[in-house]
Amino acid sequence: MNRQDDLDRIRAALLAARDAVAPFTPGSVAWDDKGGGDPVTAADTADDEVHRTMLPRPGEGWLSEETVDDRSRLEAHRTWVVDPLDGTREFVQGIPEWCISIGLVEGGRPVAGGVLNPGTGELVLGSLETGVTLNDQPVSVGNRPGLAGAVVLASRSEVRRGEWDTYQDAPFQVRPCGSVAYKMAAVAAGLVDATWTLVPKNEWDVAAGVALVQAAGGAVCHADGTLRSFNQASTLMPNLLASNAAILNEFRRDWLPVEVI
Repeated sequence: MNRQDDLDRIRAALLAARDAVAPFTPGSVAWDDKGGGDPVTAADTADDEVHRTMLPRPGEGWLSEETVDDRSRLEAHRTWVVDPLDGTREFVQGIPEWCISIGLVEGGRPVAGGVLNPGTGELVLGSLETGVTLNDQPVSVGNRPGLAGAVVLASRSEVRRGEWDTYQDAPFQVRPCGSVAYKMAAVAAGLVDATWTLVPKNEWDVAAGVALVQAAGGAVCHADGTLRSFNQASTLMPNLLASNAAILNEFRRDWLPVEVI
């Protein structure tokens, strides 16, 4: 196992995908509805092709939001779990909260990942063995001892639907943001204190973020305190919380809605 080779592959694929999406102008890009009001653009599929060409090698599995699922991945020890463009709704709206997300899963555990936001120029890259960098500078999850004063990134869609109204009087600041992969990368880089989603997400939304947060010294779990294995037949995960252990423990004890446990 050569983890530096994995990180080099992730970096190269992120930069190539950035170049592939460059001809498309955020806020002025054509899009189709792929169901349920979720947009998809030619940029999504262009990035997917870049990743499929550059990342998997013989014997490695592949799971992407924009590729028909090949269940042979379930037999692979190493599987690439990719969202070619996470936050397409923000991309279409011209909000720079979308990103390119690549995660590597080994034996069901995310071990390396990279998230690139072309709009802001932020590249968060790392692995369990090497730690995490933001634009090549070492970073780590913040060490705030509790929720008081914390900045928590929330899904723009969840905020719009009123799912975060219960936190209006909480001791932490709720800041709406787009892509969940970008939110988790921001936690890993210590730019904010926490993020959580209280609705289901797919593996491709969070694989890279889980690897980055854990590699940066943080904690990731579901509402019940566990974390299920990745590269499963069903890619849907019930919810996900990411921060340092102290903040997650306090949130789960005092602020977690009963209906999501």
